[in-house]
Amino acid sequence: MIRAQQTVVHLVRHGEVDNPRRVLYGRMPGFRLSALGRQMAARLADHLRGNDITHLVSSPMERAQETIEPLAEALHLPVTLDERVIEAGNDFEGLTVGADPKQLLRPRMWPKLINPLTPSWGEPYAEIAARMGDAVADARAAASGHQAVIVSHQLPIWTLRQDLEGKRLWHDPRRRECALVSITSLVYDGDRLVAVQYAEPAADLLPMATKVPGA
Repeated sequence: MIRAQQTVVHLVRHGEVDNPRRVLYGRMPGFRLSALGRQMAARLADHLRGNDITHLVSSPMERAQETIEPLAEALHLPVTLDERVIEAGNDFEGLTVGADPKQLLRPRMWPKLINPLTPSWGEPYAEIAARMGDAVADARAAASGHQAVIVSHQLPIWTLRQDLEGKRLWHDPRRRECALVSITSLVYDGDRLVAVQYAEPAADLLPMATKVPGA
């Protein structure tokens, strides 16, 4: 239950992307929502339109902007683009490891796999948590006493949640609770985080989605 005068920052993962080749697209431009992804975005807008939302933020990636667009239209609010909530940097970007994981067994890939705890193949988890935390703090200040929405990406959202809950940042990606268009809500009483809530407004659409890494 969210009480009056509490501030809530909703972290939303974007909808399904049109990616038939199952490319690990990361920060690559040109990857937009699929038809199903647009349905998910509409479902998100329907789910949140009745909330006391006063501030909207999006990752600059096309898929995130397209996800927040129906909500922005419904609420008649502008969207602030924030580089701090962008997808995590990944040295495997552009590979089709979802369709062919054996690509990671090539000798030239081995130096990238030496330390999964950092990780050695991309942006450090600690840096992801720090930039996401800064973005959430600014969104919380902008929506003080109300609610804000940030549309971001699975790994940044999950990494921040692990950090806020005092858990280790390295993890099994298969165990992330961060489905497409899911909402991880951070509830604050003043500066104190008092609850983390989770919802999947497009749960019935998820079985139709293509499982793609780097989303």
